[in-house]
Amino acid sequence: MTTTTHVDQVQTTAGENAVTSSLPRDWVDFYFKCAVLVIGLIGTAANALILYALLASGQHKKQLLICNQNVLDLCSCLLLVISYSTKLGGIGGIHLTGTTGYWLCILLISDSLLWCSLYGSIINLAGITVDRYLKVVHPVCSKRWRRKWMIYSAMAFAYIAAIIYNMPLVFQTTAVIDGFCHGYAFWESRVTEIAVSVTEFLSFFVVVLCIFIFCYGRMLMIIRRRANAMSGHAAAQGSSAAQGQSGQMQSNVTKTMLLVSGFFMISWLPAFVFYLIIRTTDVRPPVAVSYSVVFISFLYVCANPFIYAVKFQPARRVLLDLIPCKKTSVQPDSVNAIEVTNVRGIAAQERN
Repeated sequence: MTTTTHVDQVQTTAGENAVTSSLPRDWVDFYFKCAVLVIGLIGTAANALILYALLASGQHKKQLLICNQNVLDLCSCLLLVISYSTKLGGIGGIHLTGTTGYWLCILLISDSLLWCSLYGSIINLAGITVDRYLKVVHPVCSKRWRRKWMIYSAMAFAYIAAIIYNMPLVFQTTAVIDGFCHGYAFWESRVTEIAVSVTEFLSFFVVVLCIFIFCYGRMLMIIRRRANAMSGHAAAQGSSAAQGQSGQMQSNVTKTMLLVSGFFMISWLPAFVFYLIIRTTDVRPPVAVSYSVVFISFLYVCANPFIYAVKFQPARRVLLDLIPCKKTSVQPDSVNAIEVTNVRGIAAQERN
């Protein structure tokens, strides 16, 4: 699925690509590309900041898949900036020749690298959901059988599977004709295009949606049940308190990823349905609808870091420490805590 290619197909014919790719006469198209470029820039900065927070808090060692998700979102935003910068700069409308022009078309103008990153993000998000499900619902089996190499394999699978799915499709359906790049435009047959579109919709949306509903539904039930059990033993101390803190951390991570997954389904549902319709039928909706669908779907990679900043406690603490006024407000509390500890130590010595 390539949103930018289909937007161009809705608003122009193949022969008009040279007009719309240079300094645009259609100002709506120009402002839309500027808006998407702004989204990419904001998302790049925000994802880079969250990645720093994960590294500074040490969560990149504990939450490997979440860190990998952040890296994929950062790559998506960077590629989004590069892609739309070239479109605004008119590179998509230059006359492409030779091997350099062909690879520029395949890798950059057709947005193939961008979609590899986005597909990898979807696969990794499903992997996070399954991993959280095993940790919360089957903690004993997870501790016994879960190994680091499995997590690293899941991380690598997100990249490999996205590349294996998308790149052969790009090579088969993309070509440079009369010096202009036509991405995802040439299919062997109508049946092939419909089959690929339906498979894509089922694999990257329906299956992922089923994983989210089943896993997070079960996890929320277990978390609520454990919270009720812990509240009934609130007077217990020692190991119970430590278990309660660990359970609270698990609950925080799960709820954070639930929000990320829910926002993914809301933002990408219009795009998947929209492009399934236009690739399997002869319906050609208004250009405004195409712009809206693309804009909403790209908001996902930009808004993710803000969810981490608000809901994911380790990242939030690091980000708060970067604010000077927050640092000064925390210092008196730490001093008071040290004084209380010293007083308790002196009292204990006097009793002895």
